[in-house]
Amino acid sequence: MGTCAIVGALDIAEAHFRAQHFDRVIAADGGFEQLLRMKAEPDVVVGDFDSLGFLPAGRDVRVHPAEKDESDMELACRVAIEEADRLVLYGCLGGRIDHSIANMQLLCGLAQQGARVWAIGRDCVLAALTSRAPLEFEAIPAEALNGPYRNFISVFAHGGTARGVVARGLKYVLRGEDLPDATSRGLSNEFTGTPASISLEQGTLLATFPLEAWPYLRT
Repeated sequence: MGTCAIVGALDIAEAHFRAQHFDRVIAADGGFEQLLRMKAEPDVVVGDFDSLGFLPAGRDVRVHPAEKDESDMELACRVAIEEADRLVLYGCLGGRIDHSIANMQLLCGLAQQGARVWAIGRDCVLAALTSRAPLEFEAIPAEALNGPYRNFISVFAHGGTARGVVARGLKYVLRGEDLPDATSRGLSNEFTGTPASISLEQGTLLATFPLEAWPYLRT
């Protein structure tokens, strides 16, 4: 169906955003200001606009009340998933920890609906995995992974035990194991310079990996 960028109010990895092709760009409230700063034009602007402080004129604006059950980012993702099956979220990690946790929850919910979803931070990527959406990488040269996250890739169960987890091409291999959601197991696995993948049979996983690994991701 296509790829959509959803931009939130926090600082974003601008170079990464500019290097991608998106079929659609949606601003979530204060994310509109981030796009203005980059001289990028959103297709839709969604939110209650308490953060932005004004209604963007001359655009497709979806206004919601300030008192609501969903975050502006969630409302923006609802618009995105109507026309796209690959969602890339920016400006949604860091800042208030409760907002970051809410966005992790959101990523998992979108993945459970069948979307491929990633959240792009300043130095890392957060991905939600289901049995329909594994994570696969081409071989990554060691010299490419020279940022703060180095060559680390971590994976954690979300919303219950993830069953049948398989990790290939990484330093620590998993062979169809169950990964509970109340453990630190899965932290700080490592790329080894060979093709790598993480998949599962049942449940949901959250994985983090260095932003420098993105060009080697098989999407």
